[in-house]
Amino acid sequence: QVQLVESGGGLVQAGGSLRLSCAASGVTLDRYAIGWFRQAPGKGREGISCILARGGRLYYADSVAGRFSISRDNDNNAVYLQMDNLKPQDTAVYYCAAGGATTDNCLVERYYPRYNWGKGTLVTVSS
Repeated sequence: QVQLVESGGGLVQAGGSLRLSCAASGVTLDRYAIGWFRQAPGKGREGISCILARGGRLYYADSVAGRFSISRDNDNNAVYLQMDNLKPQDTAVYYCAAGGATTDNCLVERYYPRYNWGKGTLVTVSS
């Protein structure tokens, strides 16, 4: 089981930026594929970005490509999601998850064990 904690959410105006963090203790995050997901009110959870283990490839959903950037910080055992040019439709609860995906299936929720998810952080983008 990987205990993850997201942080960095908040209220921002359209066009602004936020950086979300996904941190863990007791495990080395670089050993896992890390995915960022979001769930907007009344909608299902959407995979938006992921990074494979050990410096592996990065993937983005079309809805965020060119605006969001995922990265690892192995010194601090964290994964970040830099979100730029935010839009009101980006409003959602954002979650990170850890799993063993090895391809772009790291954007798919079912490839992450249910006990390897954080509790989420709320991002609200005002127009």
